[in-house]
Amino acid sequence: MTASRLHLVRHGEVANPDGLLYGRLPGFTLSAKGVQTARAAADHLVAEGRTVTRVISSPLERAVQSAEPIAAAYRLGIEIREGLLEATSLLEGGQYRMDLSILGKPAAWRYLMNPMRPSWGEPFKDVARRVLTEMDKVRESVASGDVVMVSHQLPIWMAHRAVTGQRLFHDPRKRRCTLSSITSFELAGDRWREVEYAEPARGLGLRDVGAV
Repeated sequence: MTASRLHLVRHGEVANPDGLLYGRLPGFTLSAKGVQTARAAADHLVAEGRTVTRVISSPLERAVQSAEPIAAAYRLGIEIREGLLEATSLLEGGQYRMDLSILGKPAAWRYLMNPMRPSWGEPFKDVARRVLTEMDKVRESVASGDVVMVSHQLPIWMAHRAVTGQRLFHDPRKRRCTLSSITSFELAGDRWREVEYAEPARGLGLRDVGAV
């Protein structure tokens, strides 16, 4: 038997008053509203009648916190997987946003030479490879039911683009991966296909600052 469906869930809103690009830095936890958004993702899965039998998370605090309400709803533990980590970034810790405003920050210019790779951090192909590897590992890991993986915007977006056959280079401003969003996949033969995207926390007035 294989998993019925695999859900890649992005973490909730992060307490980030200084607007830093937090990357893999420790200590960035969910805001009060982020706790709400994480619960909204759990509530959505329950309301949809999904039977989750395994919950896996990136080791970063914001991801584990976001996995907790899902694990609690299904009375499961949380497994940690390094392959779901946020991408590395040389801009980590700076007051940067991955949009055109970064061009007004001279300190970042030396890292922006090749956006197709990208030159400021972990190559897109490497991010996609490690997330897809984690997805493949769970294909036959449960006798039935769904698997939830809690990760970060760029890793989830790379999985989406790889599975849907799109080039990995993209405009970061156009990522369809909001806070506590759920991107769902099913197996078609021996390949993943994307079947659904949901934004349970839409309308909560979230502050989405700090993504790599």
